Amino acid sequence: MLSFEQALAKLLAAARPVEEIRSLPLTAAAGRVLAVAQQSTVASPPLDNSAMDGYAVRVADITAAGVCLPVSQRIPAGRIGNTLLPGTAARIFTGAPVPPGADAVVMQERCEHGDTGVVINHLPRVGENIRRAGEDIAIGAEILPAGIKLRPQDIALAASAGLPELPVYRRLRVGVFFTGDELVQPGEPLPPGGIYNSNRYALRALLEGLGCEVRDLGTVPDTLAATRAALRKAAADNDLIVTSGGVSVGEEDHVKPAVEAEGQLDMWKIAIKPGKPLAFGEVRRDGGKAWFIGLPGNPVSAIVTFLIMVRPFVLRLQGVADVTPRSFTLRADFAWLRPDARAEFLRGRMNETGGVELYPNQGAGVVTSLCWGDGLVLNPPGLAINPGDAVRFVPFSELLS
Repeated sequence: MLSFEQALAKLLAAARPVEEIRSLPLTAAAGRVLAVAQQSTVASPPLDNSAMDGYAVRVADITAAGVCLPVSQRIPAGRIGNTLLPGTAARIFTGAPVPPGADAVVMQERCEHGDTGVVINHLPRVGENIRRAGEDIAIGAEILPAGIKLRPQDIALAASAGLPELPVYRRLRVGVFFTGDELVQPGEPLPPGGIYNSNRYALRALLEGLGCEVRDLGTVPDTLAATRAALRKAAADNDLIVTSGGVSVGEEDHVKPAVEAEGQLDMWKIAIKPGKPLAFGEVRRDGGKAWFIGLPGNPVSAIVTFLIMVRPFVLRLQGVADVTPRSFTLRADFAWLRPDARAEFLRGRMNETGGVELYPNQGAGVVTSLCWGDGLVLNPPGLAINPGDAVRFVPFSELLS
């Protein structure tokens, strides 16, 4: 069996970002992946400006607290003041350019009105309460590297640099379908032997949460011809095809021979729990191919395998440079004394004392464990865990975007 690290390395080595790049206005760019690094053509702030409402002064004129200076001008934000005359102060507001000659701003709370001007009850230092030109962004500085998923703060930074639009990769197109005559859609009567198709809704939500454009082909009959037809349809206009179940070698498992007939397939046994089987390959189409990933049919296995294997592959296809989720070292508030020979991904959640607890039933069919937990404990093969041991924990918040 492949180790988790080996399997993930194989997936990421195959992934290449989609080629099409689109320029989107800032109002539509959040959540998209930046295709080209961006540099600023302006300095931010463009001029020295006041960090406070107060009075712009020359430090040399404040020889002692209580000095009274006449107010020579008033400078609101957006207006350029005149050169500050020696022995005077300028009323200034937050964000307004500091006038030439001034070298400090005294906040208004340290001043009071006098008979002939403003009384400065503070000895300022040079540069006090002044934001220097370019201290946030220098002209020509790289402000956004390529390969990041744009967050609201990234959009704000682009706007502050005067960029009206950003070049982003187009959305990844993913076709999904599901095989199994036993599958029933929620809301329909459940016949004997039937099961509700939870994977359809889980995988759609996971892919859409990653910013993909999902094309849902629904449930496909358990025949080789129907499965091949679904693959051809999905490959025609998608970058990736994701399915769950049907990749074993049973008489009713038609995904494997269908993919082999329409392209090529590798069946991987991965040393992970839950999970283990993963099908990876490609489906041919005119002038190209679509990637194919077949997940286990068990709902918990499908979701966990998606989070740890498919998510980084999808992100890399989208052009994301860093696809490794952050993990944290926490204290185990549980015992796990019979570890598996495979790497285990245990459903757990953080508690108020900085530890992590496990859901009591770690069975591969217990979907409630994913709802109860807020992340996964990553346990290396064969490692027993005692209370108080340090464990590696990956929150779901790191795995769902």
